[in-house]
Amino acid sequence: MNRRGFLRGSMLIGAGGALGPAAMAGAVPASESEARIRKAAKAAMAMQRRDWEQGILAQAMLEAGDRESVILLTRAAMVQKTPDGRLGVVVSGSPTDPAMGGEAYAKASEWTGDAAIHEAVMGLLRWIRIDAQRAADGTLYHVFGAPEMWSDGINGAPPFLAAMGYYDEAMAQIRSYRKRLWNEEKRALAHIWDEGKQQLKDAALWGGGNGWAAAGVARVLRLLPREREKEREELALFLRELVDGCLRYQRADGLFHNVMDQPATFVETNAAQMLAYAIYVGVKGGWLAKRYRGEADRMREAARKKMDAHGFVQDVCGAPEFDRPGISTEGQAFSIMMEAAGAAS
Repeated sequence: MNRRGFLRGSMLIGAGGALGPAAMAGAVPASESEARIRKAAKAAMAMQRRDWEQGILAQAMLEAGDRESVILLTRAAMVQKTPDGRLGVVVSGSPTDPAMGGEAYAKASEWTGDAAIHEAVMGLLRWIRIDAQRAADGTLYHVFGAPEMWSDGINGAPPFLAAMGYYDEAMAQIRSYRKRLWNEEKRALAHIWDEGKQQLKDAALWGGGNGWAAAGVARVLRLLPREREKEREELALFLRELVDGCLRYQRADGLFHNVMDQPATFVETNAAQMLAYAIYVGVKGGWLAKRYRGEADRMREAARKKMDAHGFVQDVCGAPEFDRPGISTEGQAFSIMMEAAGAAS
């Protein structure tokens, strides 16, 4: 399935600080998680990357506690800055994809006090809050030239907005995406909504899209302050519904089909990594019951079997077209995020 048109056509973690004390917790020995993070990161750093790939890898390094890599990835994203404020754009890009790295880029600004990084982050924020194309109700479009919202957009602007303190705007985006994409009968998210036609353009339950969404909701939940209790409860319910819905389609081996309810589609690895990450974050935050941890552990074990000798996670939606099994930066990033969250939960 083509992510850019779905169904339509040696850098080691230790260089910037290891996992940290939190990684010493967890049922799986932290040393194994750390080794896998280092291996996945080294492979990821060798890959060519586009805006969302640069961003989610920066977020993965943030989750793993590797400050140096976060800063390096931020500076590299600034090299490919467009006049409108988007970062890491090596092709035409998307209105919302650059925001995938917004939280990590903001941390790099905070850590370094570098005025140029701060300016770049604020430029990206202006783009997302003011200039990016959106519907009449403010919901951001996911592509240029078409009024479309995609399920993976929930992991784009909302976590960045929440990281910058714009909690109401983050919540509004999540609510709007849910309203358009949630399939009540199948208990999961469809992939693409066409705002112009006021109908789904792609009703498929893409595993990767639901995984992106679950990760985005978990990240925003983690960022909301405690006084925002009503919003936290709302997102916790959405996360539970989304995880429960996806688990209905889980295979016996712990993985999912690329389109979760279509067994004829290929068996895909990254949805399991994404959902495991979201579950670990949810359990640690108290938003998911501890019983979900066993589900995440099962997904993590299944995904671990897909890592090859070079550290590449195999059989994720493969770059560059995302329409067949392969490898991708996002697959590497979520391996890192899953391992870091699992070790810390």
